[in-house]
Amino acid sequence: MTMRAFITGISGLDLSDAERAFIRDSRPWGFILFKRNVQSPAQVTALVKELRSCVGRADAPVLIDQEGGRVQRLGPPHWPVYPAGVVFDRLYDLDSAAGLRAAWLSARLIADDLHQLGITVDCLPLADVPVAGADAVIGDRAYGTTPAKVATIARAVTEGLEQGGVLPVLKHIPGHGRATADTHFRLPTVDTPEAELDATDFAAFRPLADLPMAMTAHVVFSAIDAAHPATTSATMIQRVIRGRIGFQGLLMSDDVSMNALAGSLAERTRAIVAAGCDMVLHCNGNLDEMQAVAAETPLLAGQALTRADRALAARRAPTGFDRGAARAELDALINRLGPASA
Repeated sequence: MTMRAFITGISGLDLSDAERAFIRDSRPWGFILFKRNVQSPAQVTALVKELRSCVGRADAPVLIDQEGGRVQRLGPPHWPVYPAGVVFDRLYDLDSAAGLRAAWLSARLIADDLHQLGITVDCLPLADVPVAGADAVIGDRAYGTTPAKVATIARAVTEGLEQGGVLPVLKHIPGHGRATADTHFRLPTVDTPEAELDATDFAAFRPLADLPMAMTAHVVFSAIDAAHPATTSATMIQRVIRGRIGFQGLLMSDDVSMNALAGSLAERTRAIVAAGCDMVLHCNGNLDEMQAVAAETPLLAGQALTRADRALAARRAPTGFDRGAARAELDALINRLGPASA
């Protein structure tokens, strides 16, 4: 079945007639949900089923950003609050085994939530390594400030998701930790020398290069390509992401509608595809924008199709799991840091 190489959001709690027609005509590879699309477990489950029905593929991936901390699309009263990445960082410093166990437990619990709803992909883990003076958009979402620790905790998160039947998306490759601006609003430029980037930012992603999917950073790395952010830079994608980091999985853009990118939606979409991204991500649910992106997105074919198929094939059935015991263990671990740490 033919598909277009984009992932789309939708506007609300259910599909409008116009959105149904758009999905049937444009045939996106997958979908992404946000808080505006979430009301209750029954509603989300029904929405996920309808999205797949509209596109005519039972395995169409449905994504969500469910990290914990500040970034949770599912939350109370129907879903619990999960810790931010910094909690695993601090616990790791106290007891490395406890930090990794907490990261795994949190991800495994999140995966259980998502699996019950039919959501198959979580935009997690982060391998961004924040530095002093950077914008707070990463901040407490990060697993540490050294690449080895970040990669180790990110691997534990990955394993928790995978063992819960949910595919991970590694973000924001090749690194968002030095960005001095939130890319939702403007384009940041990082002027760090290439050798230093390779030893820090890029180094955190290298041990995770086997993950099935990754999301790019809308960040300019002037030492390598001063004219384009990584998302639209063929140099960054081929030389750094595919080359130096060694990532060979499905590469999706961060949201094409973010203000960090310049030009019309059509121009941005063409630039993303031309640079070597396999998949264009559009998030805000604006139908006019969705149509503009779809019109410039090619059919999924060649290496991009191979990577997409390989990514979906990596998903496995959840392992046995005692949710109550896992939540109690996670809470006990977090409590070792004191009452203000969750």
